[in-house]
Amino acid sequence: MEKNNKAVVVFSGGQDSTTCLFWAMKKFDHVELVTFDYNQRHKEEIEVAKEIANDMDLKHHILDMSLLNQLAPNALTRDDIEVKDGENGELPSTFVPGRNLLFLSFATIVANQIGAKNVITGVCETDFSGYPDCRDVFVKSLNVTLNLSMDDQFVIHTPLMWLDKAETWELADELDAFTYVREKTLTCYNGIRGDGCGECPACELRQNGLETYLEKRKEVKQ
Repeated sequence: MEKNNKAVVVFSGGQDSTTCLFWAMKKFDHVELVTFDYNQRHKEEIEVAKEIANDMDLKHHILDMSLLNQLAPNALTRDDIEVKDGENGELPSTFVPGRNLLFLSFATIVANQIGAKNVITGVCETDFSGYPDCRDVFVKSLNVTLNLSMDDQFVIHTPLMWLDKAETWELADELDAFTYVREKTLTCYNGIRGDGCGECPACELRQNGLETYLEKRKEVKQ
C-alpha cells in the first residue's frame, strides 16, 4: 500500500472507529474524518468525535443525516425505545436500517471530493451485535457498487472485520493508542465516556474484550 494515498475514516469517536483512525494514520499520509449527525440519542458522541479530531489536528466533516432518524426509529435515536439485545433471532433494538449503507456511500462521496481513494470503517463480523450491515459480504458488495456508480476505484478498508474485541484492544496497543482509546472514546449507549456505564450491551462487549486482553498481556509479561 502506498503511504502517500489519502484516506477518509468513518468516525463516531468510539473504540472501533478511533482504533481505525490510528491504523489509518500509520498507513496514509493524509487522513480526514467524516461523522454523521442523525439526531442520535447522545449528542456527546459528536462532541467526542470533534475533540479527537482536534487532538489529531485532522479535518473533520460532520454531515447532516437527520432523515435517517425520521425513517428508522430505534433505540439509538429514541429515548422511549429500550436498548436491548435481539431475542429469538431478532435484531437488537439498536440496529439502524440502512445506516452503514448510507454512511459508507456518503463517506465515499467525501473521498471523491478530496481526491482520496480509501475509506476506512470499523465494522466487524467477528464480535458484533448481529447487524447485517457489518458483514464482510455487505461491505465488499457495496464497494463494487460504489465503484460502478462513480466509475472509479475506491477501496473500503475494514481493519477490524475479523478481530474480536480483545484483538481490537490488542491492535490499539500495537498502534500505541491503548490508553488514548480507553480514556477518550465513547462506546456506551448511555453516553458515558471511557469505560462507560458497564451495563449496556456496548459496554459489556467492550469490557469483556478489555479484560480478556489485559489478562493475555499480563501472561505475556510474566
